[in-house]
Amino acid sequence: MDDHRKEFEAERDREIAARELDLPPAEDAGCHNGAERSKAAARAAGAGALMDRLEADYPKGPHDQPQSMCPAFGSLRVGLRMRRVATILSGSACCVYGLTFTSHFYGAKRSVGYVPFSSETLVTGKLFEDIVEAVHQMADPQKYDAVIVTNLCVPTASGVPLQMLPREIDGVRIVGIDVPGFGVPTHAEAKDVLSAAMLSYARQEIEAGPVQQPRSGLADRPTVTLVGEMFPADPVVIGRMLEPMGLAVGPTIPVREWRDLYAALDCAAVAAIHPFYTATFREFTAAGRSIVGSAPIGLDGTDAWLSAIGRTCGVPQARIDQTRNAMRGAISAGLAANRIKGRITLSGYEGSELLVGRLLVELGADLRYVGTACPKTPFNAEDADWLAAHGVTVRFRASLEQDIAAFEEYQPDLAIGTTPVVQKAKEAATPALYFTNLISARPLMGPAGPGSLASIINAAIANKARFEAMNAFFEGVGDGDTAGIWRETPQDRSAYRKKYAAKIKQSRNAVENGDSVGC
Repeated sequence: MDDHRKEFEAERDREIAARELDLPPAEDAGCHNGAERSKAAARAAGAGALMDRLEADYPKGPHDQPQSMCPAFGSLRVGLRMRRVATILSGSACCVYGLTFTSHFYGAKRSVGYVPFSSETLVTGKLFEDIVEAVHQMADPQKYDAVIVTNLCVPTASGVPLQMLPREIDGVRIVGIDVPGFGVPTHAEAKDVLSAAMLSYARQEIEAGPVQQPRSGLADRPTVTLVGEMFPADPVVIGRMLEPMGLAVGPTIPVREWRDLYAALDCAAVAAIHPFYTATFREFTAAGRSIVGSAPIGLDGTDAWLSAIGRTCGVPQARIDQTRNAMRGAISAGLAANRIKGRITLSGYEGSELLVGRLLVELGADLRYVGTACPKTPFNAEDADWLAAHGVTVRFRASLEQDIAAFEEYQPDLAIGTTPVVQKAKEAATPALYFTNLISARPLMGPAGPGSLASIINAAIANKARFEAMNAFFEGVGDGDTAGIWRETPQDRSAYRKKYAAKIKQSRNAVENGDSVGC
């Protein structure tokens, strides 16, 4: 009874603090309510340490947040792609409903657990009890190695304490993470949140005693763990580059199975192929592993990366140079045989944008702009400096407005970007490619990169005439409100739209400033 009374009193104190800070009720502290108010609600609910860590790991840019999908999309995807791992979401029903798209889109063919809540269960702490009950129901050692429990915006803002979940149930590991939209800027960085949480758990298991071998067995050479989601052929290509130095490729983070975490930690070096895995790199550092930035991309990138990996792993310099020379010959031949002629702007939210930019420049493209929704880190600083030295403007935490402004300023022959950038370009009769599906989902590393990238870029640029023909064919049918064929062309109502938008903006600001009630 005393414990329940203490919990009730703590909850009461948090509610009083929230009222004093003019915060929204816990159930209203979602991503629609304004990031700063949601952060304040989380701090008032006792999640100050969590918010400090998220703000340190994932600093925002000049704007509030990149225009990306819900960040939990990324962490959910990581869990759904792992063997013998179950996922439970705790958040608003509308958010969970939208996120289940991830399981269908990637063909996971598995259920996503959900713990619903109400204002009463949030305030009384019953939601946490419901989560504990759900975890016990899900934790079947015959089916799962681990159960991932994810707090979305509202439970995080309400201080639902996933760290108080049991560490394991019947041998099934329980891993709780918070992935609020107001704390994790992009879905790419949410992959880091879950990967780091699992690595932390696995590292403690290793320290406690013997652990399982990888399904494929132990490597007979020192390994390099790769961090970042890549096209499946890239780890194979990297492995071939490392082989002459007496090294092998280890697991790729995010992993596909829990036991791969042990092998990932048992490495000679960590390759930060995608540079934004801040919390993941912290776990490797705690395990005494060195981290090498950039990637084996293009001629200069591959040469510098092989040197850094070789030095980190203690490979004799003669052997490093032999490998570098072989790769320089192969990549130089690929670059000479595959040239790109045309002006390009590039943007995306995967974290590999700077790497692709480097390869485009070496292929001869007139690259003017690279925008990425991810932050600048020590592990992509070399890439940013290289691009800047070659006259390319680089924007970290780039907004959609900045990406479109770059397109309008440089008038490229090809725009590579996110869906709205591609749409904008095609409306202007400019060829465009969606970065995620058409560029990052291709082999890019080492000798395979030049031919793979140049072929799709040149084919897209060559489509300019087709876009102009379509533009001419549809000339005169109007656009926007006047699109189509009319007996009487609709009147321009843009002035009314601007006036209405201004009123909506004023109302929204009033809500966020506490001057009115609503959301």
